[in-house]
Amino acid sequence: MKIPRRRLLFATLALAILALLTLAAVPLTALGGAVNGPDKNVIRGGGTSLVSGGTGSPAFAPIETKFAFNWTGHTGRFECLALTPSAAAGTPGSGNFDNNIMYVTGTITSADAKGQTAVLKGTATVTGAGAGSNRSFTLTVTSGGPGATVVLEISGMTFNEIVLDGQVEF
Repeated sequence: MKIPRRRLLFATLALAILALLTLAAVPLTALGGAVNGPDKNVIRGGGTSLVSGGTGSPAFAPIETKFAFNWTGHTGRFECLALTPSAAAGTPGSGNFDNNIMYVTGTITSADAKGQTAVLKGTATVTGAGAGSNRSFTLTVTSGGPGATVVLEISGMTFNEIVLDGQVEF
């Protein structure tokens, strides 16, 4: 059975238009692109930071954190592991961040991004310093890579952090 050229051309054109409309409906983040555009409510980040001060950081030891968060416009997760060296400053091994002093794992329930700053809020379970369940937290982040900032407020403590490696984007 031979299909008329006109019908074949029409069917091909219709499929091409359908494919373009489908592609346009997919958020850019799903394609690995930027987080602006149709899905500008996505806020995500992860990496390693160094606590530069705050009410939660002891004056005697540095704190390194491993953090990750993701907000998709309706729901999100936050994880943060805080480590200090087990060896005293100036002694061998004092640069090894191997002592778990705090772990925060929770759900992000709201987020607001304005300019280069985003504020995420939720509740978490905390072990170590500030331990407890259903602890409210506020995470304020600036976008960017190394040098971006992360401020975590939880259990009556504030951790001012500088991103050493990783990325925060929205």
